[in-house]
Amino acid sequence: MSVGFIGAGQLAHALVKGFTAAGVIAAHRITASSPDNDLTTVAGLRKMGVNMTTSNKEAVQKSDVLFLAVKPHIIPFVLDEIGPDIEDRHLIVSCAAGVTIGSIEKKLMQYRTNPKVMRIMTNTPVVVREGATVYATGTHAEVEDGKLLEQLMSSVGFCTEVEEDLIDPVTGLSGSGPAYAFTAVDALADGGVKMGLPRRLAVRLGAQALLGAARMLLDSEQHPGQLKDNVCSPGGATIHALHVMESGGFRSLLINAVEASCIRTRELQFLADQEKISSAAIKKTTLDKVMQQPGVEEGGAVGVRTGLSLFNNRHKK
Repeated sequence: MSVGFIGAGQLAHALVKGFTAAGVIAAHRITASSPDNDLTTVAGLRKMGVNMTTSNKEAVQKSDVLFLAVKPHIIPFVLDEIGPDIEDRHLIVSCAAGVTIGSIEKKLMQYRTNPKVMRIMTNTPVVVREGATVYATGTHAEVEDGKLLEQLMSSVGFCTEVEEDLIDPVTGLSGSGPAYAFTAVDALADGGVKMGLPRRLAVRLGAQALLGAARMLLDSEQHPGQLKDNVCSPGGATIHALHVMESGGFRSLLINAVEASCIRTRELQFLADQEKISSAAIKKTTLDKVMQQPGVEEGGAVGVRTGLSLFNNRHKK
């Protein structure tokens, strides 16, 4: 088996590092394409022994399992480029937030009758083999394809199959979740520093507290609320701290964060469907490079106004 990546950014780097560390595939059996050889992640992949190329077509030709690891609104143009090179042996795995299996299949069926497509949502802790991954199976993918993908992704953390309509909420929860955790540790460390702890120790203690709590929860059959209660002694320091967090709307902020990430994921699919940027204008696979191209507004929308009314109406309700 050989694996290919179209896109050589943070996600591709994390997956490759996880796969090779787990021993499920050797680095020399992996090919990744990127038009930008100056990326730090490209240098990292090359150092690991991955075959690097600037040609997406070459990545397709040298792989059996092909991960689409580019920004969502670039996916349609990538599919137009590689469509003629897709063969029956290829399993196409999309990592792009918001891009549906149906939209990918529709594109590829212009070139191949029964393209095998699967969609995943994972997160960057795959780099330390503690990722959280869900996947959905396309119309033409077979049971064996699902088993192969699950074997790969289970080697770098938790993996399970879900219905596709659950992937956007998963994006908001665990896909974006590491950023929430990093922000929480940073804030906890700030609190420790405020009360006199050295910064390095404060960060370590905050991170270890989250790591230990997560392990306790995963190893326990108890509700997280019960585990929280177990830490709170009557009139103690912890319950006073939790009162402050509740007063600041801590729970609501997390709920709103998951919702905001999920909604943005759906906006990204809307942008991808528009195909407003010409393929000639896409010279880089990173969002900041695309944002410099003509026709892309500064607020983040591609060929449309910032703040799509389709989704703003939902907020108003």
